[in-house]
Amino acid sequence: MAKKTIREAINEALRQEMARDPDIIIIGEDVSGGAGGSGEEDAYGGVMGVTKGLIGEFGRERVIDTPISESAIMGAAAGAATTGLRPVAELMFVDFVGVCFDQIMNQAAKFRYMFGGKARTPMVLRTMIGAGFRAAAQHSQSLYHLFTAVPGLKCVMPSNAYDAKGLMIQAIRDDDPVIFFEHKALYDIADEVPDEAYTIPFGEANFTREGDDVTIVAFSRMVHIANEVADKLAREGVSVEVLDPRTSSPLDSDSILESVEKTGRLVIVDESAARCGLAGDIAGMVAQEGFEFLRGPIRQVTVPHTPVPFAPTLEDAYIPSPAKVEAAVRQLLDSKRRRMSA
Repeated sequence: MAKKTIREAINEALRQEMARDPDIIIIGEDVSGGAGGSGEEDAYGGVMGVTKGLIGEFGRERVIDTPISESAIMGAAAGAATTGLRPVAELMFVDFVGVCFDQIMNQAAKFRYMFGGKARTPMVLRTMIGAGFRAAAQHSQSLYHLFTAVPGLKCVMPSNAYDAKGLMIQAIRDDDPVIFFEHKALYDIADEVPDEAYTIPFGEANFTREGDDVTIVAFSRMVHIANEVADKLAREGVSVEVLDPRTSSPLDSDSILESVEKTGRLVIVDESAARCGLAGDIAGMVAQEGFEFLRGPIRQVTVPHTPVPFAPTLEDAYIPSPAKVEAAVRQLLDSKRRRMSA
């Protein structure tokens, strides 16, 4: 099985699905590049090159460069989806959602409900999230919690290349709008990925580490940080279970509760928001549905309630780090030891 980066895995998923279904189109800013110019026909493939090469295979009628208008891109995608097409629309940075949220929240997300289940909206919105890229406050946020709060949207956050391909194919084949969040810092991370097409169902978490002492729930890039902490503590005899939900809506609450029932301790690592983010949502769910399982307080490791800094040292301090996650785990274990010694 060949190793592929997340960038390559998503590109392969798009290519295979476009070859399978002629109703799939790609729209966005610079998704093909070179239109009307004298330079290379396939100049960009999006800001990170994810769609590069697709225009040569499928042409400008299916890989469509748009004006710099996020509201037009999302409005066109929502409308196209209701007519039978399956658009994959790119919102270059999730930070730009402020100018097109109405088309997503009040239109695409509600079509099925408002038309009594008779309207389908098979639309995928690809967008980038994540700090650490030195892109400043307007290009570095992880706003997946905003979309998760909207009924009618499915929200996907792959943490590895295998998941990225399977989840993207599942998203394209889904009949509801799917928001697909790609972390800037993960595009070049490679894993073994099958050449053939496959799907990963939404709402099924992935256990990246198995353990008995503490559960860590983490999304996207934070999964790698959680795995790093789990591997370090394993050398000290501490058994950490790491759970990657893969999707925030639907959320695999059952797997989270089952893991907490086994370990009795929970740390949630979340890059979305300190206030009203996924960490708080999951903590509330576990406190309500699994309070009897807990042997200590739930710990949340989040970003501060502040814009993403541009200064490199401040931005590094802003992102949840392995040291912060490790400290949260050790606090839970120390409280266990104190109770046992008492």
